[in-house]
Amino acid sequence: MKIVKEYLEGPLGSTSLAKKYGVPNQEQVRRWVNAYKVLGEEGLMRKRSKTVYPVQFKLNVLNFMKQTGASYQDTATAFKMNQ
Repeated sequence: MKIVKEYLEGPLGSTSLAKKYGVPNQEQVRRWVNAYKVLGEEGLMRKRSKTVYPVQFKLNVLNFMKQTGASYQDTATAFKMNQ
């Protein structure tokens, strides 16, 4: 949460924040920021149990990925799924 808030409020970008806090990949900082923007603080929390999705939902997700070429992360964000 601290890194996300610093990213949103300050002048440092994902690369600088990753170096500052020892995050091995700047892309991880971007994923945290995107999850926070879409899902709020809940998007940064680890799930304690697995979510079971209906078959039709899964088909919709796969169809979305096929039609748009979206990445796994972009798809999870579009469908409001916390990974």
